[in-house]
Amino acid sequence: MLDPRMLLALAGQPQQGEGNPYGSLVLMALIFGIFYFVLIMPMRNKQKKLEEFQRGVKAGDKVIINPGILGTIEGVDGDEVQVRIAEKLRIRVLKSAVAGLQGPPPATENK
Repeated sequence: MLDPRMLLALAGQPQQGEGNPYGSLVLMALIFGIFYFVLIMPMRNKQKKLEEFQRGVKAGDKVIINPGILGTIEGVDGDEVQVRIAEKLRIRVLKSAVAGLQGPPPATENK
C-alpha cells in the first residue's frame, strides 16, 4: 500500500516561477481565430446578403416581414415599402423589416 507521504514526495516540488507568457498569448490568439472563422465571419456574410436583398426589393415580390407576416410588395418609397397582406389591407413597413422572400407553398398530400 502506498503511503500518502510517499505520493507527495513523488509528485515533486511545486513550480515557483511563471510560465512562458507567449504560450498563453498564442493560445488566446488561436481561440479568437477559431471564433472568428466559426461565428463572426458567417454572420457578417449573412448580414451582407440580407442588406443587399433589402436594397433590391421591388414591387411584386412576395416577401416575409420580420414578425412572420406574409405579403406582396405593392410599392417602394425610400426606406419604406408598402406591403399588401390581405385583399384590401396594405401596411407600410421599413425595408429593414423584410426578412426574405416567400418560399414555395408547402406541398400537401391528398390521400
